[in-house]
Amino acid sequence: CAAYTKVDQAEDDSDTAFTVNEKGAQYLAEWCASNQIMLIHYSTDYVFSGNADDRKFYPDGYPEDVVTAPRNVYGKSKLAGELAIQRSGAPHLMIRVSWLCGKYGNNFVKTMLRLATERDDLSVVDDQWGSPTFTNDVVKSTKLLMDTHQKGTFHVTSSGLITWYDFAKAIFELRDVDIKLNKVTSDKFPVKAKRPAFSKLSTVKFSQSTGVEPSDWKIQLQKLLNELD
Repeated sequence: CAAYTKVDQAEDDSDTAFTVNEKGAQYLAEWCASNQIMLIHYSTDYVFSGNADDRKFYPDGYPEDVVTAPRNVYGKSKLAGELAIQRSGAPHLMIRVSWLCGKYGNNFVKTMLRLATERDDLSVVDDQWGSPTFTNDVVKSTKLLMDTHQKGTFHVTSSGLITWYDFAKAIFELRDVDIKLNKVTSDKFPVKAKRPAFSKLSTVKFSQSTGVEPSDWKIQLQKLLNELD
């Protein structure tokens, strides 16, 4: 698993982002096509527009076949990688995830736990909607898609729709952390790359293809917190 994922840095380093996320995927796909080997590729909710109004149009989240319209360099580079794989003719399984969290690497859960040891209060945005995806679940879902011989594009994430504030609140409640949590709008945290106001991914296709419903985000969060103890 390799990708350029520094979302804000990509705005000033688009060449590297596209080299890794487009060309890297292209080279792998071309090799897989010539050897007729299945390529499993992970992509992102950032390939969609993320418009706030889309929450009304897609209450269950973006289906796989919605027109893509990334709003930042990172999203554009990941979409370019997707298209390169599709053009290659390689047999492939494309898995899009969102709000990825796990035991390893940097992610929102670990950041919140760290900041709670450094501050008495935190401000978290409450106008960006989505659903977290947990790495353990991604591994299990990937294996399930492989075992059922699926191909093409699938969305893998947890059930439920929350904001980053909701997510932080649950983290602190489950960990019994006493901290003042403030709701704020995204404009309180100006960043270089535009963030989606809505990035929920629909898992209907995954469920219909495998017969398995997505895991509840709060149950998966508790499992992750247990791993981090």
